[in-house]
Amino acid sequence: MRAIRQYEFGPAENLRYEEVEDPKPRHGQVRIRVRAAGVHLLDTTIRQGIGGGPMPLPELPMTPGREVAGVVDELGEDADSRWLGKRVVAHLGPASGGYAELAVAPVTALQEIPDGVTDEGAVATIGTGRTAMAVLNEAKITSDDAVLVTAAAGGIGSFAVQYAHNAGALVIGLARGPEKLAIVRELGADLVFDYSEDDWADRVKEALGDRELTVALDGVGGSQGEVALKLLGVGGRMVMFGWSAGRAPELSAMDFYGRGLTVSVPIGQRMLRVPGAMRALEDQALAEVAAGRIVPLVNEPIPLAEVARAHTDLVSRRTVGKVVLRP
Repeated sequence: MRAIRQYEFGPAENLRYEEVEDPKPRHGQVRIRVRAAGVHLLDTTIRQGIGGGPMPLPELPMTPGREVAGVVDELGEDADSRWLGKRVVAHLGPASGGYAELAVAPVTALQEIPDGVTDEGAVATIGTGRTAMAVLNEAKITSDDAVLVTAAAGGIGSFAVQYAHNAGALVIGLARGPEKLAIVRELGADLVFDYSEDDWADRVKEALGDRELTVALDGVGGSQGEVALKLLGVGGRMVMFGWSAGRAPELSAMDFYGRGLTVSVPIGQRMLRVPGAMRALEDQALAEVAAGRIVPLVNEPIPLAEVARAHTDLVSRRTVGKVVLRP
């Protein structure tokens, strides 16, 4: 089979498209003929050798990739035969062989892809969707809320915009450039603003008028996250799930006291320590997509051989929605 191999941490060019031996499923595993593989921002930091996530860096050489969708084509010992030939999606864990034509997954990680859901949509839901559900469950959005979503044209952001819209909240989406802003509006945002413009925060306050911002969902961090926090009204709540800007927002206790704000981070170690939480979040995300309440936003699939471009485009924010590789 063809797969991506990495022998040294470093730039995207270190990702090599090579012919390798077909994997064989072991006890309790299946093999998936991959039709779509997800690319996550954390994949790019692992590739560079940057730690900081809940898992240690992988040993090299390795095949990156954590999310795959496809068809089960081989069973390992004691794997239930009902999975053979099924369309499935699975989260494999960090750097666990997803960037390949064939991938091995434990039966316990498999989710059958619901009818009407594409392979790309399933990949966008299994990892990114479950993280989005963790964020949204924490936020507890209702029709009384005014919600700000940073990076609203990204995988998690696009999920959040649709969910908040369905809840009846006033949804404010931040993105960069007219194309992304138009997409965010189509997803259900009531107001959209270009965060690359210096006066975006003033324009948000003007648009809100006498209404206060009650929820900020932030995966960008940096100065944008800091401004989002300052926009929150009394009793507002901020839910953070990353910092694509390259650094976490700088916060202090005094940011919270005056207005009684709450800031929480429902991902990472917190998710891992709750028994069954991952599976429950996957079930919840897939149910939203299967019912048509949320349509995963997927970037135009990129050939597996062009994975370096996928990583570069993701980091430079040239992508829209979930980035997916097609073997």
